[in-house]
Amino acid sequence: MKAFVLKKPGQVGWEDVPEPVPGPYGAILEPVAMAPCSSDVHTVFGGGSPKAPNLVLGHECVARIVETGELVEDFKPGETVAVPAITPDWRARGIQDHNFKHASAPFSGHQLGRSQPGVFAERFLIPDADTTLARIPEGISTEQALMCVDVVTTGFTGAENGNIKFGDTVVVMGIGPIGLMAVAGAALKGASRILAVGSRPVCVKRALEMGATEVLNYRDGDVVQQVLERTDGVGADCVIVCGGGDQVFAQAVDMVRYGVGVVSNINYFGGTGDLPFPKFSGGRGMAGKTIRTELAEGGRVRIERMLAMVKYGRIHPEKLVTHRLKGFDKIEQALYLMRDKPEDLIKVMVTME
Repeated sequence: MKAFVLKKPGQVGWEDVPEPVPGPYGAILEPVAMAPCSSDVHTVFGGGSPKAPNLVLGHECVARIVETGELVEDFKPGETVAVPAITPDWRARGIQDHNFKHASAPFSGHQLGRSQPGVFAERFLIPDADTTLARIPEGISTEQALMCVDVVTTGFTGAENGNIKFGDTVVVMGIGPIGLMAVAGAALKGASRILAVGSRPVCVKRALEMGATEVLNYRDGDVVQQVLERTDGVGADCVIVCGGGDQVFAQAVDMVRYGVGVVSNINYFGGTGDLPFPKFSGGRGMAGKTIRTELAEGGRVRIERMLAMVKYGRIHPEKLVTHRLKGFDKIEQALYLMRDKPEDLIKVMVTME
């Protein structure tokens, strides 16, 4: 069957790959709609850990079930489901330690397009259907469901780990699709003031629609100083890092409050080496600032909760989809769109039909 693969670092292409075979708990699915992610861009062009030859890419998908294993109870062929980007092995021993994202190895929750073939194929395997696949409520559009499998849950993870309280001031650094959903999540968690950091007009507009009270442009001056000026020198209660280079990590520490401030990082920092930690704003190691670094929440229950937020009008993630392509062969074009980020792009969706 046809699949879009990582041939070698920096090079992608199409390959004929073996058909997937379901185990007793598994399901074979065919894509209905897919979206390349910035993580796919990092996997292809950003280096990192070695990947298997001709690894099938992709982890954002709404799909139709083709076949199920003999022990699958909740799903049947023909149903269309949301496929979470994060698919923990719920039978791993580490799950009982509540280690849902790294239970059997670092990043073991992030399997699709990393340690097992991803979703950019004519058909793909989910090893444990009942614990992974998410039902899509009636009335939810394909765009809405597709955004929930990664973008919504990742942005919300950033807000959840920020310990946001009613009335807090929150900074969201980076307002691409993940950052925009972190803005929405922070608003829902009770932040009174949300300072979003970004510059592209399409993202600025969406940030204000999703709950930002002000957007700071890093091109207008030192963003740390902009935040401190707006908070009377105290800093933000929470800084959610959703994008940017290595320097944003130190900036987040610089601009968060002493004693109670939380830096919640959901940004992927590519390559190797070290992230800078500022000694002075870090209180020389004694500032009382909390740093949280997290992979997104995944699994069936989590994504069904995200879909419920859409169903009842709490969020509108379909607004993130700015580009729509039709046809399986358009995945390559979509990946390059996500890499090159034209001015009017937030997220691109590829539909099969």
